[in-house]
Amino acid sequence: MNTPELMDRRRALLGPNVSTFYQRPVHIVKGEDVWLWDADGRRYLDCYNNVPHVGHCNPRVVEAICAQTRQLNVHSRYLHENLVNYAEKLTATFGDGLSNALLTCTGSEANDIALRMAEAMTGKRGVIATDATYHGNTSLVSQLSTANTPTYGYGLDQYVRHVEAPDSLRIDDPQGFRFAAKVQEQIDALEHSGIGFAALIVCPLFLNEGFPSQPSGWLRPTEKVVREAGGLLICDEVQSGFARSGSHFWAHQKQGVTPDVVTMGKPMGNGYPVAGLVTRPEVMERFRGSYRYFNTFGGNPVACAAAMAVLEEIEHRNLKANAAKIGSLAMEAMTGLSKKYGVIGDVRQSGMVFGIEFLKDKNTLEPASGFADQVVEAMRERGVLLSKLGRHKNTLKIRPPMTFSEEHLGLLVQTLDDVLSALTPQA
Repeated sequence: MNTPELMDRRRALLGPNVSTFYQRPVHIVKGEDVWLWDADGRRYLDCYNNVPHVGHCNPRVVEAICAQTRQLNVHSRYLHENLVNYAEKLTATFGDGLSNALLTCTGSEANDIALRMAEAMTGKRGVIATDATYHGNTSLVSQLSTANTPTYGYGLDQYVRHVEAPDSLRIDDPQGFRFAAKVQEQIDALEHSGIGFAALIVCPLFLNEGFPSQPSGWLRPTEKVVREAGGLLICDEVQSGFARSGSHFWAHQKQGVTPDVVTMGKPMGNGYPVAGLVTRPEVMERFRGSYRYFNTFGGNPVACAAAMAVLEEIEHRNLKANAAKIGSLAMEAMTGLSKKYGVIGDVRQSGMVFGIEFLKDKNTLEPASGFADQVVEAMRERGVLLSKLGRHKNTLKIRPPMTFSEEHLGLLVQTLDDVLSALTPQA
């Protein structure tokens, strides 16, 4: 089936405005490790997807899913060893009393539950997030995003306050004190309104915000503000977790903070729908006593088998060290490109996440959002898949599977060099 025909059927069956990547959508039919193939047999280097965290169609994960599916998959309210075995191995990657787990099917559900936990612990409903973030698409957590505001909703936005997202290129805040002060202002506003402050929710690396350059411990002043106000700190590690930061298994550990709740999702099952959160026992106890919550498929035997295989693959292949190594090499290579092309305003890297911010003018710091679009599309045409993000959508987001190697990085950098050479004159 050709692409136009497939797009027509998609629109007819799924409705309008169902998003796709790229001006010419890619019809993917096969994946292996860091590679994807389209319906015409063309191979693409996947530099974007964090869902196949340990590589597309990872043999260990595939076998775990198949073996458990052949044996049993059932409602998670029956007893099964897979759930407790996985919860033990997962919580062992944490510290500081984060020892209770709850499994769901999506990161949106996990963040939704985290906000309910905050309400149960504080008796208040006010939530603070950054003004350039995304935490999911339930009716509750979708209100945290300022992008794509729906025409209709349930009026939950009255409980949400936004703070200016960190921006290491435009905002001078090397130690995080300015951000903490902005959070304090919104805490005060929530308390003054009578709604009260329940929680701050952030990605520890601020990935959707453009992953600004920050030293370890940047979030500590903000953690102090949240604690003194009696609220909960929720770290959304759907993108930043499972060793992607390179230096630590969880990005909040790199930041040197101790969240009350850590949420996780997409990479957890390498494509199988499994997500969840980890919290302190007292938070879980209060939540369980305040809500009658269950999840039919959350923590089912197959989901836990897939998730366990991901943890085993990270450990056995030492993928945390690989993220640190490749991230460092990527930063070095991108810095080299920045000396060659004047349109590059900044380079960023946090373990196995790296990218380039494009500017029209380095003096005014005017974002080159349209140019970023051109780069993304040109890379796709040359067989490399990546995307862009940030408040101005002018920063390349390169977030490959954790199995990404030096060879793959070399191909990425050479292709990017070729694209930049074709699109802009050298500085």
